[in-house]
Amino acid sequence: MKKDAYHVCATCIHFRAFRSNSKMKYICNRLLYETKPSYSFSCWEPKEHVKKLMKKRGGHNE
Repeated sequence: MKKDAYHVCATCIHFRAFRSNSKMKYICNRLLYETKPSYSFSCWEPKEHVKKLMKKRGGHNE
């Protein structure tokens, strides 16, 4: 699989999700910016389990 298939905020080490006033909020801890799980930024750094999945499914060595 291509890297782009995983390159979304929800798979990044900087992504944080929390509940506020019964609503879900999504924040990029690096950019200190409200985001959505499907958004993508150039500072993306995949979580460890995503790196393993990318390697397993697509042969990526990142």
